[in-house]
Amino acid sequence: MKRDTRIELGLDELRAVAAYAVACTRLVLPVFEARNPADMRPGAAVEAALAFANGARRSRLLRECAWAALRSAREVTDTGGIAAGEVARAAAAAAGAAYLHPLAASTQVKHILGSAAHAARAIELSGEGEADGDLATLRDLATPLVASVLRRYPAAPPGGGRVGELMRELDRAVRGPVPTEDPSP
Repeated sequence: MKRDTRIELGLDELRAVAAYAVACTRLVLPVFEARNPADMRPGAAVEAALAFANGARRSRLLRECAWAALRSAREVTDTGGIAAGEVARAAAAAAGAAYLHPLAASTQVKHILGSAAHAARAIELSGEGEADGDLATLRDLATPLVASVLRRYPAAPPGGGRVGELMRELDRAVRGPVPTEDPSP
């Protein structure tokens, strides 16, 4: 018998996930803008994700902005802007958050926490913060609705280097402790 891998996921929940991704990316966008002020692609990806979070339709614009932000990430990383590259990846992930699928697959966690994990890595690389405090800040940006969506998915997948490690740390932090049943009657 084939197991059902679909989960409930409403449009309001997708919008909440996108809003979380935008909030995380906006924290670090100044790192990119200081390095490459003429490149508007990551900012455009964030704005497209914000428009979706605020009620715009999911459209080709989100995908185009995500791809453009990824091209920007490669370009700035190639010129030594590693932290700025992580910011651009966070922006691409913010635009991609709208494409979270209702499938119980660990890889879908990247749509929920990808922006936060890349933002955390950008902060580490830029020397702008401290790891524990920054992860707590990114965790606290997640609304209860975002945490509820995350809990429907399996844990973040292994791999992914330092960004993957940060994603798994955020996954545990946003999910919170696993509720236990009260043994009393």
